[in-house]
Amino acid sequence: MQNGRLEAFSDGVLAIIITIMVLEIKVPHGVAFSDLMPLLPIFLSYILSFIYLGIYWNNHHHLMHTVTQVTGGILWANLHLLFWLSLVPFVTGWMGENSFANSTMALYGFVLLMAALSWHILQLQIIRSHGKDSILAQAVGKDIKGKMSPAFYVLGIAASWISPWISGGFYILVALMWIIPDKRIEKVV
Repeated sequence: MQNGRLEAFSDGVLAIIITIMVLEIKVPHGVAFSDLMPLLPIFLSYILSFIYLGIYWNNHHHLMHTVTQVTGGILWANLHLLFWLSLVPFVTGWMGENSFANSTMALYGFVLLMAALSWHILQLQIIRSHGKDSILAQAVGKDIKGKMSPAFYVLGIAASWISPWISGGFYILVALMWIIPDKRIEKVV
């Protein structure tokens, strides 16, 4: 299988995930701007999740440029990633509808953590398939951001029981770390 087919499938799934997420935002029945205020937590959670999905989409695009041959392991690792990303609309909606309650922030962080771990597994599958001297292996290197992200997610999950705002701060920090596409891959491709 060519990597273009895998990338197109993943693009389609991510587009559906984003569409589902935005359709969960219900239009208020009033016409005054004040009628939008109850939607603020929902909209803020949507913005954060949209940024996360955009980061994954962007970096997935770069990642696929390192793939010369798609193996079964790569296919399953990619599906594993898409599974966790497909849960983002659910946890986003739950978090926003409940104004960032502790348990919703913890589950949101757990889904982000699992997506990060599945990203790592996908990278490992590509490196295993293409060799330790492959383009991706060279680009990833020590992968400091990739190792810091799960640690910050775990801290965010733990902090959710202390303060949802501290928890959210950890999640925003990780998003800020990744908002610029991974330059390591761009440099070697």
